[in-house]
Amino acid sequence: MIAAMPKLRSLAAALAFSLLHLPVQSAQPAQSADQQPKTLHMFLSTSEAGLDPAVGSDLASLSLLENLFDPLLRYDYLARPVKLQGNTATGLPTVDDGGRTYTFHIRPGIYFSPDPAFNDKQREVTAQDYVYSFKRLYDPTLRSPFGYIFDGKLAGDAALKKNFSYATEIPGLQAVDRYTLRIRLNEPDNNFLFYMAMPAASVVAREVIEAYPGQAGNHPVGTGPFMIGDWKHSDRIVLLKNPASSAVFHTSLGAQNDAGDKTLAAALEGQRLPRVDRVEVKIAEEFQGRVLGFLNGEYDYLEQVPESVTDMVIKDGKLKPELGARGMQLYRFPVLQTYYMWMNMDDPVVGGYTKDRIALRRAISLSYNNAEDIALLKKGFATKADSPLPAGVLGYDPDYRSPVPYDPALANALLDRYGYGKRDEDGFRRQPNGQPLTLVMSSEATVSGRLRDELWRNCLNAIGLRVVFKSDKKTEIIKASRLGKVQMFESNWVADFPDGDNFYQLLYGPNAGRANYARFNLPAYNLRYEQARALHDSPERQKLYFEMNQLIHAYNPWVPLTHVLSADIRQPWLKNYKRHPVEFTQWRYLDLDVAERARATRGK
Repeated sequence: MIAAMPKLRSLAAALAFSLLHLPVQSAQPAQSADQQPKTLHMFLSTSEAGLDPAVGSDLASLSLLENLFDPLLRYDYLARPVKLQGNTATGLPTVDDGGRTYTFHIRPGIYFSPDPAFNDKQREVTAQDYVYSFKRLYDPTLRSPFGYIFDGKLAGDAALKKNFSYATEIPGLQAVDRYTLRIRLNEPDNNFLFYMAMPAASVVAREVIEAYPGQAGNHPVGTGPFMIGDWKHSDRIVLLKNPASSAVFHTSLGAQNDAGDKTLAAALEGQRLPRVDRVEVKIAEEFQGRVLGFLNGEYDYLEQVPESVTDMVIKDGKLKPELGARGMQLYRFPVLQTYYMWMNMDDPVVGGYTKDRIALRRAISLSYNNAEDIALLKKGFATKADSPLPAGVLGYDPDYRSPVPYDPALANALLDRYGYGKRDEDGFRRQPNGQPLTLVMSSEATVSGRLRDELWRNCLNAIGLRVVFKSDKKTEIIKASRLGKVQMFESNWVADFPDGDNFYQLLYGPNAGRANYARFNLPAYNLRYEQARALHDSPERQKLYFEMNQLIHAYNPWVPLTHVLSADIRQPWLKNYKRHPVEFTQWRYLDLDVAERARATRGK
């Protein structure tokens, strides 16, 4: 561990040093500021996989999808605690039959953005479009990672699962009339309305899906506030204001809102969305490029300041004075996000439920130096993950502590005891059968990925385990993970909705091949998850969550890593910015002072 520390520090220091002399980008002479279209300049940290609501599950894709497509509900931008409101629905649904039947009323006059599939006609959204869109989550050819939203929950959905066809009618999904959608569940689901605000529950047009067979993710046509303009995959995406957007801002402030929120509410209430004309989005995978771009005025805000360059923008927990003098503002935001390293339970080296494999995974977990990770790589902007749940999620237990600490001595003893005591000529452990033992950890081909590799190499080498790293784009790793072809990988999960169920489903057996990348399938865990899913947040559910945590730590399909405390910085010309705990972006609400931006980027 100690030997590789200088290398880690030198990589981080090199990035920091490069920021010492930043050029100020001069604005090109053009039309006057008040005549320019309002253009947000954003970046995404990874490439988008595809823009199909039923399939896209990476952070970049979800960030774009929520701006292009519309679910029935969405979150109130300002209300805290978070609150749902109508989106394409006129409001929250009526709920009958003890929480089993939901009736949504869709606003007339909502139209899909133009596409040749509509033969030059305006195409209005109907209740039947939602029926079709929800059935897509069952389509076996799509392998949707969001199938859990409805799977086994909709009345009569066994018919869809047995012999899938879009023509199959089920009592759980009914278009009562053109603008009325009725959904019937087999049993009450406490999180059902949260599901109805997820990008995966957005509406698509059947004509578009059928016009581009197998390519829907490359032809996104929705009803959201923006539509696709220019798009160069994994490089640049331009979103244009959707002229057909019917979204209007409304909010209902909660007790936790401050004076700034009230000012924001007064400025936005009743305004048409979006507030800008276009959004230019670049893919910026390297930390250095993101921060350089932001400080040079190329991006309008910077969320989650990269750990390796924190010292260049923040000092003693505050924004550096020279940046404050430029009008920039720092926000600290507790993200509903968990970082974890998962191991494939079907893998022939680290998988399985026998004692020797459990011991190997336990030793790997014991080798993880959480304190060093937070101090060195996270720069203090994270907290230790003792369970899958971050603070702020319903079901989080602030008193729970992991029974698997950082303890390399115990890890070594455990490996010796369970058959991994033999070593090869390089001093690395062999498998109990005497065969060589090499762990293969997938990693992102970025500076951050290389820093993470060094951390894990040090941790694993310290307990005699050889590890090699297989670098690729995150989108490609995720695709392979769903097919069970990745042995180990660091992932992170951002809450789709603020309830513990959203995190514990990541280890639910039937979700293997979807969000359960570890392919963990333990009957004792599955049973408790199913029992907890039927309960509201309560002491009874809390007890089940405790037992599920214990099973995770007993079998170690995961090494829980950290929960992020995000450092966010915005430019002085950006208006209406407030980060939401669940939604991925604020683009529809943001506004710009174009003249101020022009002055600032000219260095004035």
